[in-house]
Amino acid sequence: MHLWASIGGAVLILLILLDAFETVVLPRRIQRRFRISASYYRITWVRWTKLAEHIKSASRREGFLAYFGPFSLIQLLGYWAVGLIFGFACVQYGLGEHVQLSTNEPITFGKLLYHSGETFFTLGYGDIVPSNAMARALSVFEAGMGFAFLGVVIGYLPVVYNSFAGREIEISLLDARAGSPPTAAEFLGRLGCCPEQTVLDGIFRDWERWSADLLSSHISYPALLFFRSQHSNQSWLSALTMMLDTTSLIMMGVDGIHPEQAKLTFAIARHAVVDLAQVVYAQYDPHAPERLTAEDFDRLRKELAQHGVTLYDGDDAAERLAELRGLYEPYAYALSLRLRLNLPPWIAPERKKDNWQGSPWDRAIQARALEHPGKAVEEHF
Repeated sequence: MHLWASIGGAVLILLILLDAFETVVLPRRIQRRFRISASYYRITWVRWTKLAEHIKSASRREGFLAYFGPFSLIQLLGYWAVGLIFGFACVQYGLGEHVQLSTNEPITFGKLLYHSGETFFTLGYGDIVPSNAMARALSVFEAGMGFAFLGVVIGYLPVVYNSFAGREIEISLLDARAGSPPTAAEFLGRLGCCPEQTVLDGIFRDWERWSADLLSSHISYPALLFFRSQHSNQSWLSALTMMLDTTSLIMMGVDGIHPEQAKLTFAIARHAVVDLAQVVYAQYDPHAPERLTAEDFDRLRKELAQHGVTLYDGDDAAERLAELRGLYEPYAYALSLRLRLNLPPWIAPERKKDNWQGSPWDRAIQARALEHPGKAVEEHF
């Protein structure tokens, strides 16, 4: 029994070290079916969303879901630490010999588990000491693992949070350009007053790089997929989908706009949405709702025309757009179901304030303005 405990402990240690290595040092594969962390996220996210379904308030439910991303990182590191401590205790149980200095009580597995914990975290109380060469070697190796684990925590978390911050910058900038939530109609409509090719191509180039960064960072660190944006009506998925919608319209045809840069942005954005759907094992849904009905398409065309943006109006216009939408919408919808994120509409059903225009003080400021207009303006600015 002691020998089998040592073998099992050694296997557990190797699996955890392999998982940590691929997660932190070599995180480049899209699918990781054999990884502990991949199974961890699949199982815990399902349970987390089940708990969220019992929350009636939409804002509180969104806030509860937002806790999962940061909390899952801490919990995963905790699982690694506990697994390594347990694994080393099993190996010591079969191969090592120990002496308890304070008393002559026998060394049980529970005491070895305690000894493994104090060795891993390098506490060094000295109340239980190894008494043969194998046990001493294991203790030294475990202490080294403890220092390495601390290095992982120090190095891994800042990288993840820096990637998250970089992602959110472009999403925040999108607020004034495409509305909250962002839509393709708002994006093109707000640029209708200045439809210069260089302006549009510059924005598309920024989003081409943003999509490439998103693809690289979120495949490398899948926990980022569960990190919510600062506002409930924004998300990386809604921003990515909106940009795919916009570039699809440009590729379908817009008078006066060349589609070359839009094609490049569409390609990398579509690559991102397809690969990220595989990362979270999102499933295709043949009954996905229609995002752009014929009525919405006509309304979209008329609204953009009012802003000076004329869409291609040939007989095959709807067919062209449907072909492009079919390349990414099924994956975007599957991601929205898996991650509980809303997809943006093509055209907003009603006009709403952007996030930058809102404030919890608005009502008080407006009431103050009725009494003292000049003073209220000074308080606001």
